[in-house]
Amino acid sequence: MTKLIIDYIYDHEEAHADKVFLTQPIGDNTVLDYTWGQMMDESRRMAAHIVSLGFAPGARVALLAKNSAHFVMTELAIWMAGGTTVAIFPTETAENIRFVLDHSEASLLFIGKLDGWAQQADGVPANLPCIELPLAPQTGFPTWSDIIARTAPLAGRPERQGSDLAMLMYTSGSTGQPKGVMHSFERITRMTEFRNADALKRLGEGSVMRMLSYLPLAHAYERFGVETAFLQDGRGHIYFADTLATFVADLRRASPNIFYSVPRLWLKFQQGVFAGMPPTQLDALLDNPATATAVGKKVLAGLGLDSVVIAASASAPIPPSLMAWYRRLGLNLIEGYGMTEDCAYSHSTDDLHKEPGCVGLPAPGVQVRIADDGEILIKSPGQMVGYYKRPDLDRESFTDDGFFHTGDRGERLADGQLRITGRVKELFKTAKGEYVAPAPIENRLNSHPMVESSIVTGVGQPAAYAVIVLDENLRPKVSDPMVRANVESQLSQLLLEINAALVGHERLQMLVVAREPWSIENGFLTPTMKIKRSRIETALAPLVDDWYRRPGPVLWA
Repeated sequence: MTKLIIDYIYDHEEAHADKVFLTQPIGDNTVLDYTWGQMMDESRRMAAHIVSLGFAPGARVALLAKNSAHFVMTELAIWMAGGTTVAIFPTETAENIRFVLDHSEASLLFIGKLDGWAQQADGVPANLPCIELPLAPQTGFPTWSDIIARTAPLAGRPERQGSDLAMLMYTSGSTGQPKGVMHSFERITRMTEFRNADALKRLGEGSVMRMLSYLPLAHAYERFGVETAFLQDGRGHIYFADTLATFVADLRRASPNIFYSVPRLWLKFQQGVFAGMPPTQLDALLDNPATATAVGKKVLAGLGLDSVVIAASASAPIPPSLMAWYRRLGLNLIEGYGMTEDCAYSHSTDDLHKEPGCVGLPAPGVQVRIADDGEILIKSPGQMVGYYKRPDLDRESFTDDGFFHTGDRGERLADGQLRITGRVKELFKTAKGEYVAPAPIENRLNSHPMVESSIVTGVGQPAAYAVIVLDENLRPKVSDPMVRANVESQLSQLLLEINAALVGHERLQMLVVAREPWSIENGFLTPTMKIKRSRIETALAPLVDDWYRRPGPVLWA
């Protein structure tokens, strides 16, 4: 019988019973360590409880929680009890929580560590059984601790079939209503084996993986890059972050040799460095061969990244200039490309294939081709089984020979590297009837130090325009007329430089400075900090006509 991830887990339980696997901060600079034996004992007890509830095989069991050791334990309990995990983003609104619970037909909900439970509670149906995890807000539901204290552990090695659904993952909704992506044990396992073989090759023979888990485990990037990777390998150590205020301390505690993040956070780390040392001063030190290495190491140590061997950015394009900055520090930052539908396993750069603006070569086992219309088509070992309750989408999403329509446009270089040039459906027409691809223009805008993020749009307008969010350190200062004038001057110059590199119909008529930053809280970003383009465009719609009537290359919304 083909070995599945759950079989690896049972093997590690026996081989590494006394080895610490999870480290969980619990406040006041205190942590709890869980060995493989302790983790599996708690998971087995909860699995026995779930079995006692009499759910049908494959029952969907939901999990609403931030990252924690008990997120992992809950998933293991669900798997051993014969269920399918439905993890919900911990920042979701009550409306989206209700949608996922109803659409997945969840039989049970685990509620864990959360920041906004008071606003989310109304999304939970009154008749849905719930269990409160350690570190959760007080919910009044039965607690994990009480249940496992009175429940004997489930014995043996409960089997799952390769075709059984392990996870139902709801997309973060950047393009509309979330879709349930089905992943089986077989495909998760094969993808994870490929991923770990590649990661351990990059780390070096005999290396043991260490990571800090802080990006949402409900998202494919963290779920497969951290959780399933470490469960399959068994020798590594996962550390969890406590709060934003303790992040640096948590990172230093972990001293990770692998570190994953998203472009917006890589940018924030850079901004934190610049807050302590002006960019011009740091550049001078990095340009000097006598000081460059020592300064780079010191900066990375301050960030807690001095032990990192594999550093990766994914989820959205990262400006090439930002990637180059980290490489000057001595951090070999690579870029990855993947999506929920392929277990975030598709492409990544490496030491030899890191052309700026490219996402590298196909990962081992991945096939790629470019369709006639420029769309990227992928066949991955981590390919989803399909969309839950949406056979219509399944038919639209796959070619006859099994390649997935990614919705991204791209091109391949002569050496096989993949360059992503935008989204197929993000192309828009101006009033002149010509198409504009926003992504390449946005990447140029986002490379400017004053710009935190941007969107390029202008459907049906005389010309395209861009809305930008200023860097968070700059935003409080623009009330000063001199600072504001300087910002307008530099942005006017940026507009000239960008337009000079574009063909006529792509050129931007203006840059508009957003009134407020886009965030998860105000609904303009997904939980993994991708912009919700349609949501932003809808919010801007009442203002656009007035902008076109106002003079000036730089406007303030």
